[in-house]
Formats: sequence, structure tokens, C-alpha cells
Amino acid sequence: MTTRDPVAIITGASSGIGLELAKIFARNGHRVVLVARSADKLEKLADEIAAGGDTRPVALVIDLEQPDAGDRIDAVLTQHNLEPQFVVNNAGFGLVGAAASQPRSEQFAMIDLNVRTLTDLSLRWTDSLERHRGGLLNVASVAGFVPGPQSAVYYASKAFVLSFTQALYQEWKARGIRVTALCPGPVPTGFQARAGVPNRDLPGPAVVGAVRVAEEGYRGLMAGQMLVVPGLVNKMIVFLSRLLPRETLLAASDKRQKRRSR
Repeated sequence: MTTRDPVAIITGASSGIGLELAKIFARNGHRVVLVARSADKLEKLADEIAAGGDTRPVALVIDLEQPDAGDRIDAVLTQHNLEPQFVVNNAGFGLVGAAASQPRSEQFAMIDLNVRTLTDLSLRWTDSLERHRGGLLNVASVAGFVPGPQSAVYYASKAFVLSFTQALYQEWKARGIRVTALCPGPVPTGFQARAGVPNRDLPGPAVVGAVRVAEEGYRGLMAGQMLVVPGLVNKMIVFLSRLLPRETLLAASDKRQKRRSR
């Protein structure tokens, strides 16, 4: 079999956590493939990484909500004689507001990106991840641990990511593939603008910056951790979510999200 060069694929790499993860992977000697919709931002990041002395990333301008996104990534990898050693599924978005009042087309698009595409890219290159003794980093959220009235589809999508990733961790241990679910709380990024929530409304004590989230995610993946939750407050939220009655969690989440959507 022809040997291909190993790379780290990072989706949603044009900003926020994905951008910082791309920088960290590159600094640690990985050749990076950047995937997002914004050509200008991807080229700027690729230039920045190359200027720092690292190998210039391959920048793929692809709409990951489209059903052929995985096939298109695969085709470019083949063209460049590359194959994944690491896959980082960071791309995703959310919406704030009552589920019945949100456009169904937007909610279906959220499911396509947060769930369908993530599942495709997680499973598509399993043999390559095993061959290069690499791994999978899926960006879930603290939202995956609790119910989410006023962001019902988003919270449900992250619950899927969390459950799916933990299951793969168990399935792939014997194959030597590292699998990590990165579960940040609120992070000041472009995510809030897409969701319709200004950054100023983020809950202060739980906020952790994108650089720290990315650093902890990378370290956790390389160490083979199943779960990474950056920030003490977010760790406490996860812990309490396992103890408090569901009704209490629902009421607290509903109140906070209604306040954010005003």
C-alpha cells in the first residue's frame, strides 16, 4: 500500500477554538489541514502558521453542512497524498430561543453540522487513525450534560456528541486510537453572534478563553483522556448535573437562556 503523509484535520478552523487548536497542532509538529467556509480567514491563518516556521497548512473552503463535505475532504487528501492521523471536529453552531419559534431549516442545518457531519468525519478514517496511532477530538460542550430549554436542539446535539465520543473511546481503546470529548462552557468567540447572543451576556465565572480551551483539549487528547472540561466552574456544573433532579436543571437552564435571549 502506498504510504501517505499524516495530517491533523481541524474543522471550524477559521476562528475561536478551532483556530487556536490549529496553531497548537502546528507548533507541535503536525501538518494541519484547515477546514471552514471562510477563504480569507483560512488563508490568513495558513500564512500565519507558515510565517512561524511551521509547514503551511492545506486550506479547504468547504461548507460542512453539505452532505458531500466528507467526500470533498477525502478527495483533496488523496490529491495531496495525505491521510488523517488526527481528526478534530470543532465546527458547530447553536441558536437561542424557543424551539418552536426558530426556523426549522436552521435547526436542521444545526443537526447536519453538529451531528451528521461530525459522525461522518469521526468514522470515515478509522483505519488511518489506527495506522498512525493518532486520535479523534470532538468538541462537545458542558451543554451536553444538561437539558436545554431555549436551546433545545443545540443542547441535544451536544448530548449526542458527548455520548457518541465516549462510546468510541471505549470501542477504540484496544486499537490504540485516542478519543477525547472536549466540553467547554461559554467561550467568547463568533459562536455567540451566530446564536443571537452578545458576548457581554456570557456568565462570567464559567467563561474560559479559547486559547486555554484549545491547550487543555490538545493535552487531553495526547494523554488519551476520555473527557476534558476546562475551568473549575464548568467542572462543578458537570458534577452537579449528575446529582441535581432533572426538574431543577430544567428550571435553571430555562431561566438563564430566557435571560440571554431578551
